[in-house]
Amino acid sequence: MTQLRTNTIRVYAVDPTANHDQCMQMLSDAGIYVIADLGEPQNSINRDSPQWNQQIYSRYTGVVDNLMKYSNTLGFFAGNEVTNMPNNTEASAFVKAAVRDVKAYIVQKQYRPIGVGYASNDDSQRSDLADYFNCGDAASSIDFWGYNIYSWCGTSSYRESHYQERTQEFSSYNVPVFFAEYGCNTEQPRKFDEVIALYGTEMTRVWSGGIVYMYYQEANDYGLVSVGSDDQATKLPDFTALSSQIARVTPSGVAMASYSPTNSPQPCPSKGSVWSANTTLPPSPNNAVCDCMVKSLNCTARSDIDDDAITTNFDYLCDPSNGDYCSGILANGSTGVYGAYSMCNSKERLAWAFNAFFMDQTRNNAQNTNPCDFNGAGRRQTPESAGTCRSVVSQAGDSGTGSITSAPSPASTSSGGGSASSSTGAASVLAVPAFDLGMLRMATYVTIAALIGAGLVLL
Repeated sequence: MTQLRTNTIRVYAVDPTANHDQCMQMLSDAGIYVIADLGEPQNSINRDSPQWNQQIYSRYTGVVDNLMKYSNTLGFFAGNEVTNMPNNTEASAFVKAAVRDVKAYIVQKQYRPIGVGYASNDDSQRSDLADYFNCGDAASSIDFWGYNIYSWCGTSSYRESHYQERTQEFSSYNVPVFFAEYGCNTEQPRKFDEVIALYGTEMTRVWSGGIVYMYYQEANDYGLVSVGSDDQATKLPDFTALSSQIARVTPSGVAMASYSPTNSPQPCPSKGSVWSANTTLPPSPNNAVCDCMVKSLNCTARSDIDDDAITTNFDYLCDPSNGDYCSGILANGSTGVYGAYSMCNSKERLAWAFNAFFMDQTRNNAQNTNPCDFNGAGRRQTPESAGTCRSVVSQAGDSGTGSITSAPSPASTSSGGGSASSSTGAASVLAVPAFDLGMLRMATYVTIAALIGAGLVLL
């Protein structure tokens, strides 16, 4: 990596329970920073059935807890190409809620200032996506924008690749933008001619560099190196080409002391046929609220219920033709209407639906003598609702559609593993040296302005 003059890498699907000390120290010794994706394939926001719930929140904050002790952690991606078609733009409301809540969590834990951003693909929704995540209050908007772009293929140019158009589009953006993935491989070996443009004078006034996809060779044939059975890396032709191109560039960056952005946030995109995400975001996950709700129920889900049973019961109970049992747990990113308990985990939300059905049947169907059975998936319990919980349940209302404006503080549920600190402060275990690659001298960050001003001006 150092032969490629690397100063930043992007990592996907980090294990928040593992100890990453050795890897992060090696990267630190090489002067390399890390931007980490918070999600992983089985535990992230799904574009087709988006949710922002306690389970995903715990995963995301677990990654934050695990990596925040390393001073060469540069930032986090709250989503990667979640919205990629006009029919799933509402999913962006859930990702923006994740941005909001992860940023709030970082502040609440008193970690050092660090950015939370989003990585977008290059499609027809690009402008609306960029505007949506940048608009509104700073507490819920991104700190940087990553762009996955593969439009420069083989022999191309600044104009033919549409780099010129993209540069113009982002010239008024008020947070750092960079290529979160690049390196089209339709022509092999890759030439990486785009490196000259990316780090040239026309683009560095807007773009903060880019991250080549990808380092290790896999089935998709994007690797720079292959690793054999002896765990030794062998350089591939793409490595040689990239190294040659990188050696030719000498971009100039913006010194921290000189960074003074004047651009303003973008206006939010108008809702229409190609953009449906509402600016009203889903509620913040709060396990204390969900615990209160479950305790208040007369009928709940058994603790050993499996995923198939959860899906089967949701399919029945949340079908409007069978009754209104799910208003309190549904979330609609297009209308901006969210049940008070829509942020709870699937078992807790099913418990709410079980109870709604139970209460309806108890009042209106005397012939149903066991309305809490659900083929053995449900059970009766004595409801509890005292103190703070009583207020929470009252605010949500019988339908669960009220707004909970005063709630107990959520208990800590993050799964940060390894030797990650569990204290409220950020442990600065590693001291990353300042380094100079002929581009920009980078140091540790003290304020948000320093992160934006230096940390992402050039990658």
